[in-house]
Amino acid sequence: MMKLPVVKLGILAVRTMCKPVANRLKAAAGKHPRFREYIINIAQTTTGSRQPCRDGFMKAVQAAAELLGEVFVFSVAGAAIIFEVQRSARSEARKEELRRQEKEKLERELESIRGELAELKLLAKAQGLPPGIFNLRNLNGSENAKSGSEIHSETDARTTEDPKSRTTCSFY
Repeated sequence: MMKLPVVKLGILAVRTMCKPVANRLKAAAGKHPRFREYIINIAQTTTGSRQPCRDGFMKAVQAAAELLGEVFVFSVAGAAIIFEVQRSARSEARKEELRRQEKEKLERELESIRGELAELKLLAKAQGLPPGIFNLRNLNGSENAKSGSEIHSETDARTTEDPKSRTTCSFY
């Protein structure tokens, strides 16, 4: 089943809606009296002129409103990128933790199997079985004999196949 990228679609939707919101913000800012007064004060301070130059101040208000809209768009896009990077990092950390836990589980299982094998070797030695009975390698040199040892019943017996094939030990 394919997992829908809901978060990514949500971020895309926010970024898409951001532009019209920025345009409305620019229009409202250009008409807002406090914003206009603030920008005009900045323009007067930077130019050193206290005389109202209507056209110059109107251009300053328009430029400031445009800048405000662009800052809004940039901020939303930056926040979306930061959110996505953090989400991706958390996801990767979870995956790494799961890999670490799986590795620890496999190491515990391997240790348990080694302990059981050592116990079986001791029991075989106590029963007088030959020491190489647990050498379950393929006679042609492969170390991964798939047949291995199989438990068929509760009685003790040892069977060996044709020497040219894989050696198997079965404990009944």
